[in-house]
Amino acid sequence: MQATEEIGRRVLVLAPIGRDASTVADLLARADIVACICADYDALLAGLGEGAGAAFVAEEGLFGHDLDRLAGWVAAQPPWSDLPIAMLSSRHRHPQVTAWRRDQVARLGNVSLIERPVEPITLVSVMQAALRARKRQLEIRDFMEAHAAAAAGLEALVEQRTAQLQAVNLQLRDEMAERARVEESLRHTQKLESLGQLTGGVAHDFNNILMVISAGLEMLEMSDRPERRERMLRGMRQATQRGAGLTRQLLAFSRSRALRPETVHLPRLVGDMAELLHGSLRGDIRLQLELSPDLWPVLVDPGELELAILNLAVNARDAMAGSGTITISGRNVVEDAINETGEFVHLAIRDTGSGMSEEVQARVFEPFFTTKDVGKGSGLGLAQVYGFARQSGGSVAIDSEPGQGATITLRLPRSHQTPTASAGIESHVAEATGSSTDCVLLVEDDAEVAAFVEELLHGIGYEVIHAASAKAALGALANNRQVAFVFSDIMMPGGTSGIDLAREIRQRRPELPVLLTSGFAGAGGDEAAKLGIEILRKPYGLDDLRAAVARVRGAGPAAEHIASP
Repeated sequence: MQATEEIGRRVLVLAPIGRDASTVADLLARADIVACICADYDALLAGLGEGAGAAFVAEEGLFGHDLDRLAGWVAAQPPWSDLPIAMLSSRHRHPQVTAWRRDQVARLGNVSLIERPVEPITLVSVMQAALRARKRQLEIRDFMEAHAAAAAGLEALVEQRTAQLQAVNLQLRDEMAERARVEESLRHTQKLESLGQLTGGVAHDFNNILMVISAGLEMLEMSDRPERRERMLRGMRQATQRGAGLTRQLLAFSRSRALRPETVHLPRLVGDMAELLHGSLRGDIRLQLELSPDLWPVLVDPGELELAILNLAVNARDAMAGSGTITISGRNVVEDAINETGEFVHLAIRDTGSGMSEEVQARVFEPFFTTKDVGKGSGLGLAQVYGFARQSGGSVAIDSEPGQGATITLRLPRSHQTPTASAGIESHVAEATGSSTDCVLLVEDDAEVAAFVEELLHGIGYEVIHAASAKAALGALANNRQVAFVFSDIMMPGGTSGIDLAREIRQRRPELPVLLTSGFAGAGGDEAAKLGIEILRKPYGLDDLRAAVARVRGAGPAAEHIASP
């Protein structure tokens, strides 16, 4: 700031004739202006290089000199600078002098022309005005320099902060990678724990089932009393049904079971279940249905929905130590989401039982988790409900507090189609029963399973040709051998599956019906659906086989009753 003030008060004076220089310097000094007298033209240029607030130049001091040097200095000033120059004209009035004067005024830019004779007050006021303008220029220069310095400092600070942020970001990435590694390790540990719990529960339940069957078979061999043999057979039959139900619940939880969705009218379905529900509850529990007839239809597998409702009702029954009420209600709900609107039916099963704590609610859908006593439940009921709801495109929610009962709500997607009447197995019995001349090609690599299935097929009126592989089956079909349909397992040795066999049969004999079976969850579902072939999931009984055969033989190759993947 001090340098700006000093330069802003400094005036260079070039007046080489007589006492003009000293007179001007004296006048300026009285006005508190610092005057620096330049002896000649070169001294003036040197003074301009050192810095000045303004210049006072008499014409005589410029005559005979290379004025391009002065004009070059003026043109080379920085953008903020425009040095004020006061030029005192000579007494010459010659046209050439006038033209020269006009040319210098144009070349030197910010020039104020003072003609002789000049009054002292005029000279001082002109120079003061010039110095004020110059001071503003110098202030602009200082501001620009300060701004540039601040910008440079800011840039350096930005670079410093950027480097710090990069270091912090690198550290965060390392921490995130470590956290991801720890979380993955934790998930792996949790998976192993869940797998151990799952296999332990499955082993426990199936050991009980196998115990009943193995002990029953021994008792059958030892006893010839009809009533005792009937009791053993009934127990083994119940054990196998329990095993099939356990597998069904596992598949529902894992969302691997092939669903057969239909458009279902909930009030009708639940109403038809009323007798079954009443039979599953105690006499001191009241069942209350609150299902309005205007409930939207839903798109679900009716059998799995019935199982889910039954599981929820039984679970609610066990939560009530004494008398109570189970209420089944429903309502239509339109849910707004981002760029999408969903229509669902909320089917709620509410009880007046003991309720659940937050800890129990957090684990209630885990397979084999149960709060019941040993032998009172497998812990798969709510797991089946969860798997069914998710596989159906919906969800399930729990609202419960200890001592306040519980409400479990199934969120099921709306169907815009007309509900279809459920077709019973009985309607297919006559159609599924073969004549004495009907023959089935059975493709099964397991000899024991094949023998069992042959008996089932004989039971519904079919003769059986057995092939242990897909290659043998194609050989049995050579020469247009007449069979009613082909019944093949999907998983077989030899590198050719039941799907491959069905595809080959479609190419060779497109009119020949094919029915596939598998005990492996999800096996061949997508490929079978593309071929229009039904898959009968193991384990199955006589009635299941009879109904499947009826569908296959009734619909032929273009069967629409296909298990969903």
